Amino acid sequence: QVQLAESGGGLVQAGGSLRLSCAASRSVFSFKSMGWYRQAPGKQRELVAALSTGASANYGDSVKGRFTISRDNAKNTVYLQMNSLKPEDTAVYYCHALDNYFSNTWGQGTQVTVSS
Repeated sequence: QVQLAESGGGLVQAGGSLRLSCAASRSVFSFKSMGWYRQAPGKQRELVAALSTGASANYGDSVKGRFTISRDNAKNTVYLQMNSLKPEDTAVYYCHALDNYFSNTWGQGTQVTVSS
């Protein structure tokens, strides 16, 4: 069973940056896609960014131009670089992986808090 280990969350002031990391317990090539979702209190979980094998990145509308998703195949790790952070970016961020058998795996979540 694959495991996803997230790191990099924390508290940052508005306008600042953070980088989240998600390390998978097996090769990223075993996944159809990997990415990040977030969930704020009282809101539904939403897509932040995702990378699909052989396709370009897909971003949620609210983060386009500010966040960048990338992948290090050698380290089996996906990153989310978050710039120009806003208080409305405050949420728990979850790493997600969809394997080649369409099975979903979620990380434990990492808190990102942006102060105004």
